[in-house]
Amino acid sequence: MESVWDYPRPPRLERTPRRITVVHAGVTVVDSDRCWRVLETSHPPVYYVPRSEITGARLLPTDRRSWCEWKGEASYWDLAVGDVRIREAAWSYERPAPSYAELAGAVAFYPGRVDECRVDGERVQVQPGDFYGGWITADLVGPFKGAPGTLGW
Repeated sequence: MESVWDYPRPPRLERTPRRITVVHAGVTVVDSDRCWRVLETSHPPVYYVPRSEITGARLLPTDRRSWCEWKGEASYWDLAVGDVRIREAAWSYERPAPSYAELAGAVAFYPGRVDECRVDGERVQVQPGDFYGGWITADLVGPFKGAPGTLGW
C-alpha cells in the first residue's frame, strides 16, 4: 500500500513499469508500459503517456492554459476518437521546468473524461473534483485532495 501522504512536495517524477491503458468509444487509445508518474503529497498519482504511444485517436490542441508552480505552463488537449470529441480530456507540459524535463512530449488523461483508464488491468477510480486528474487504484491510501472542502489543504 502507498499512502499519498508519504508522497513528496515538490512532486516527484518517476518512470513506472506499470501498464497504462486508456479506452474511449471502444478504441484503445493508450496501451503502454513506457510511462511516467508524478507523485505529490495528498494526490493520487498522475500518469503521463508518451505521445508516440497514443493510437487510434488524435489530440487536438485547445487555447486553455494553466500554471503549475513546479512543472510550469500546462496545455490542454481535446481527444478525437472517430467522430467523438472529448473536450480537454488531457493536458501536457510542452516546455516543463528542468526538474520535469522528461514530461516534454507526454500527455496525462483525466480518467473521468474518457470511458476507461487502467493501471496493470485495474480500472482506476476518478480523483474527486474537476481540477486534479489523479488515478486512484486499490493500492493507494488517502484521504485524497480534490473533494469539496479539501482545496485548502
